Amino acid sequence: MSDIKITIIDREGVKHEVDAPTDMNMNLMEVVRSYELAPEGTIGICGGMAMCASCQCYVLSSHELPEKSDDEEAMLAEAFNVKDNSRLGCQLHIAPEMNGLEVELAPEEL
Repeated sequence: MSDIKITIIDREGVKHEVDAPTDMNMNLMEVVRSYELAPEGTIGICGGMAMCASCQCYVLSSHELPEKSDDEEAMLAEAFNVKDNSRLGCQLHIAPEMNGLEVELAPEEL
């Protein structure tokens, strides 16, 4: 099993350093859910289909990440609180090159 370290800043501003497995095909949204870093029902509402932006996060580190898909671009174009470094956590699959990644969860859309 090969885990990487990811730092996730929750919506309360609390920093969590978590272990994320690279061998389970998980995405960032699933990691946030598994560590319960957002209240139940507030993240990954669409189940990771890039259709709701509830898992939007801000990438704070300078990691080289995969390009945004057309679906991700379209969802972010309609989302609230979008910044230049916004990504959908459900579209970021955990990979070894993400070791040390630092993200902040975007505010919940009401």
